Amino acid sequence: MTAPSTAPAPPSRGGRWIQQWDPEDETFWKETGEKVAKRNLLFSVLSEHIGFSIWTLWSVLVLFMGPEYGLTPADKFMLTSMVTLVGAVVRVPYTFAVAIFGGRNWTIISASLLLVPTVAAFTVMKPGTSFNTFLLVGLLAGIGGGNFASSMTNINAFFPLRKKGWALGLNAGGGNIGVPVIQLAALAIIGASGGPRVLLGIYIPLILVAAVLAAVFMDNIENVKNDTGAAKDAAKDGHTWIMSFLYIGTFGSFIGYSFAFGQVLTNQFGRTPLEAAYVTFIGPLLGSLIRPVGGALADKYGGAKITLYNYVGMGVATAVLIAASMQKSLGLFTVAFVVLFVLSGLGNGSTFKMIPGIFHTKALGKGLEGEAAAAYGRRLSGASMGLIGAVGALGGVGINLAFRQSFLSYGSGTGAFVAFLAFYAACFLVTWAVYLRRSAAQGQATTASEAKPQLSYAEV
Repeated sequence: MTAPSTAPAPPSRGGRWIQQWDPEDETFWKETGEKVAKRNLLFSVLSEHIGFSIWTLWSVLVLFMGPEYGLTPADKFMLTSMVTLVGAVVRVPYTFAVAIFGGRNWTIISASLLLVPTVAAFTVMKPGTSFNTFLLVGLLAGIGGGNFASSMTNINAFFPLRKKGWALGLNAGGGNIGVPVIQLAALAIIGASGGPRVLLGIYIPLILVAAVLAAVFMDNIENVKNDTGAAKDAAKDGHTWIMSFLYIGTFGSFIGYSFAFGQVLTNQFGRTPLEAAYVTFIGPLLGSLIRPVGGALADKYGGAKITLYNYVGMGVATAVLIAASMQKSLGLFTVAFVVLFVLSGLGNGSTFKMIPGIFHTKALGKGLEGEAAAAYGRRLSGASMGLIGAVGALGGVGINLAFRQSFLSYGSGTGAFVAFLAFYAACFLVTWAVYLRRSAAQGQATTASEAKPQLSYAEV
């Protein structure tokens, strides 16, 4: 397995390949780099946005699937769990595809691949289709989850360290908005008495447009290549797995709740598909819009601090959800769930900002300075992002499986929320103990020999 990093540029391959790219050079950034980076960011967001829509397609399709489809609530939670699982797993190869094919080229390929699950779903979406067929076609939609990893890896190479929180937050937030957008489209179609094939028919031409725009406006960077050593170093570094754990709590929550919210409303509170669709898009929409804010706050105050306080908020919101669920208060439940979405989005931005900051801090602790420290940080942060994104997305699988078991055992989602509350408490403790505790200054490098006494991750 390999991972992207920067290296001396090979001979030019022609086409839309950029041979020299140094965003840390302020003169280069102001004169050339910023304009090019922002253009690539825009069209990367578009492709990732549609990828998220296709990945979470089945959170919408299950609302169309009434009694005539013969699926139980447990079947539907199992279906969405498996779609989430595939989306998590494919993030690893998608991360490394950027360096193999080029960021622009892989965006074209990955966008075009979204036609496969969309056309397949269009073909089988009708009563009488077996659960196994739905499951197989649903698994295809998981490839949409991979677009996030390749897009984040690509954009990470375009921006300087001081801009990464904002850029990665905007890139991820723009992609995350694909979730509420497809839910809003479903709301309009259900409200107009349309069927699921209408929704699928809308997205087929949009996928083609995203692929064409990527081909016309995006660029590849030649000095981004796969670095086997970086992948191994990232996998061995404890911070990669600590951040994976924290990202389960933020992004795992966001994607898991995005799949499950509508089903919880219909199964626990008896909402019709149309009534559920009226509110399910609100949480993912606000959670997506606030993700860049989380990145920007992390740039200003430190990602570890924002992440810590954010987990406090997520714990409080979950406690309110437990109370609302037990009291069967739909209004309170809905408000608390939307707040939890918002906090998961804020935490998405702050946790992902921490990654390059942690590895840059480790570089300084090793005695590296200037470009050498920046290069070390880019190398390991780029390698770790795919792993962290993949493991984090597995949180969505856990959430849907927890809801499935909770409904099978108790007939409601209350049991699942209790488990989520305990997990957020663990995330709070890990964030504090590893990145903010006073003694972190003496011991948070991978080995004691790497750390300087003043090394601290509080500002990452």
